[in-house]
Amino acid sequence: MSKQRLLFSASEVYPFAKSGGLADVAYSLPRALGTEYEVHVIMPLYQFVDRERFNIVSLGEHFDVVMGGVVYPVELFGCQYEGLEYRFIYSPLLCDRDFLYGPPDSGYEDNATRYGIFNYAMVALLKQEAYTVVHLNDWQSALVPLLIKEDKTIQTKTVFTIHNLAYQGVFEPSVLKTLGIDKRYFTMDSMEFYGQVNFMKAGIAYADMITTVSPTYAKEILSSKFGCGLEGFLHYHRHKLVGIVNGIDTEHFSPSEDKTLITTYVDLRGKAVNKRAYLKEIALKDAKKPLFIFVGRFASQKGLDLLIEALPKIVALECNIAILGEGEGKYHDALKSIASKHHNIHLTFGYDEALSHRMYAAADFFLMPSLFEPCGLAQMIAMHYGSLPIVHQVGGLADTVHHYKDFDAKSTKGYGIIFSEPRDVLFIKAIDEAMELYVHKRHYNKIAKHNMRCDFSWQESAKSYLEIYEKISEKKSDV
Repeated sequence: MSKQRLLFSASEVYPFAKSGGLADVAYSLPRALGTEYEVHVIMPLYQFVDRERFNIVSLGEHFDVVMGGVVYPVELFGCQYEGLEYRFIYSPLLCDRDFLYGPPDSGYEDNATRYGIFNYAMVALLKQEAYTVVHLNDWQSALVPLLIKEDKTIQTKTVFTIHNLAYQGVFEPSVLKTLGIDKRYFTMDSMEFYGQVNFMKAGIAYADMITTVSPTYAKEILSSKFGCGLEGFLHYHRHKLVGIVNGIDTEHFSPSEDKTLITTYVDLRGKAVNKRAYLKEIALKDAKKPLFIFVGRFASQKGLDLLIEALPKIVALECNIAILGEGEGKYHDALKSIASKHHNIHLTFGYDEALSHRMYAAADFFLMPSLFEPCGLAQMIAMHYGSLPIVHQVGGLADTVHHYKDFDAKSTKGYGIIFSEPRDVLFIKAIDEAMELYVHKRHYNKIAKHNMRCDFSWQESAKSYLEIYEKISEKKSDV
């Protein structure tokens, strides 16, 4: 009996293109779903994707997308990677850019048109090939449910996942004409958002099911504090909203198999070897001191203001700090200024996947002071590598990190240090707790070893997605 078919759509997928956690999810979740579905992952074929390395070839399919009376040529490419089928949409306006969405401080002005092409091209593909479900992720693919509703010939069911509600794809009303979308959708019940057009609202309004990436975040986005202006709209559609916590790919992130490390390891002795090697690499001294790391985007959401405010007090402690990331220039400048005055802090600007793995393997504590965090993957990666996360108790961080003071060796939960509000006094108190815990090395080691044994894989989460696919697919037969 042949498997049902799933089209999994994302604007970025590791290792082809990555700016954040969406790319990691779009890499690992389809692999977990592949046991039950024939999965095709689809994304734009940006000009910087290495076609030769991944053996990406044309599938010989050319067609036109017509939006607002303008014709945009599209070519379909494909490859196999690690046992999974990938489809790539190529159109010059969509793909021939230096960045995914725009330079670090701004988005491209024509992103509505660019990702409109991506959405229309996917709908054209759904007309050509039969898929049971199309799983859409974030605003860049949020028009598909609306376009399917308009087409009426496509039977494919839709799941729309919100990874970060702060990024909604909001544009001037004139894009409706550019996109060829009827003005009747410019209402509060559809795409209108304070006088502008909102892609995310289309996904929420017309998808068969909406998911977000942790149960706590699913509750938070119904409030004005975290709803980003869509809390009322989401509350109206809450009957089809489910929170499913993300997982990590425990093969890609595996200290016992990770070829990017100085040495692979299954215990804390091997981790200590990686710590010494990394400190030597970045010229920080004394491996007996706790090593705190931060890996992530330099953005307000990630708690950069909080980190920068607290950093002068943290570096005054008997510890080492290493930071890897890129983003807004003001954060680069502030971090560089602090680092120039202290010998125990090291900065690396940019994105380096292999380096991030070595940092997880070296760290004793992982800093994650996010103002809000839909799910977060880094805290789970850190725990899997034996590093204790220090997190603001919000969103997916609240679902995945439990306070070390409640440690239970028989539990299947991961443990770290949590603080309840994003205030520097509470963040610094959490750092002080970490320093105190590190002194009691036997207890610290017990928690770290426990975390390494926890199951942070996609196994349970994938089951929840499969149940949703089955539920909405059954509805089709009732019509």
